[in-house]
Amino acid sequence: MLHGGNAANWMWEPQVAALTDRTVLTPDLPGFGERGGEDWPGLDALANDVVARVSARRVDGPFDLVGLSLGAVTAVRVLARHPGRVRSAFLTGAPLARPGAAVRLVARLQLLFWRAPWFWRALAAGFGLPAGARERYVAHGLSVRRETASAMFADVYAGGVPAGVGDYAGPLLPGAGEKEDVVVRRSLATLARIAPQAQVRLAPGMHHIWNVEDTALFNEVLRAWLTGTTDPRLLPVR
Repeated sequence: MLHGGNAANWMWEPQVAALTDRTVLTPDLPGFGERGGEDWPGLDALANDVVARVSARRVDGPFDLVGLSLGAVTAVRVLARHPGRVRSAFLTGAPLARPGAAVRLVARLQLLFWRAPWFWRALAAGFGLPAGARERYVAHGLSVRRETASAMFADVYAGGVPAGVGDYAGPLLPGAGEKEDVVVRRSLATLARIAPQAQVRLAPGMHHIWNVEDTALFNEVLRAWLTGTTDPRLLPVR
């Protein structure tokens, strides 16, 4: 399970608690959480790092892959570079389409306010995070180096689906919160064109970090997916 760009592996705690019958790995990505001192290595290196860490746990065969936001973008790179290692993929909130000038301007403004607690509290509120989760989100956001964020934005906002994603033929559930922005929705359509087996869906009423916003819904959707079905509450993209 691969975390988002303004969080770390702790964001998956509600899911780990619900999946006690499975082996669940929640690695911190370079530059985040316990690896906050590491430099951003680029998306391809990130994908290789994920597979190396899974292999280090003596998992040599295919594994189920879950990613949100940056974690979903990284998961797409894993599919492209290591398609044979993934059994199934559930990806939500992946910004794969190149954003417009307005979004890139907002990213530059974010970097200006990166060390301001009020900025992170505003983000937490905008994402619909429950009150109990907001301070942890703020504290971690303040721990991420501005240099890491700048390099991450540059890579992610370059946009595009990497060559090789079409080589992955396994089950694929690309999704997003129903209230996410247009860039993520365009990304879903792009991924669906490249991977015809993709079941593109929206989580009703949800924002970006919906594994925390509605833990029960996310856990039930994830559990259904891992057992081979798509939760009927998810909305098709029209």
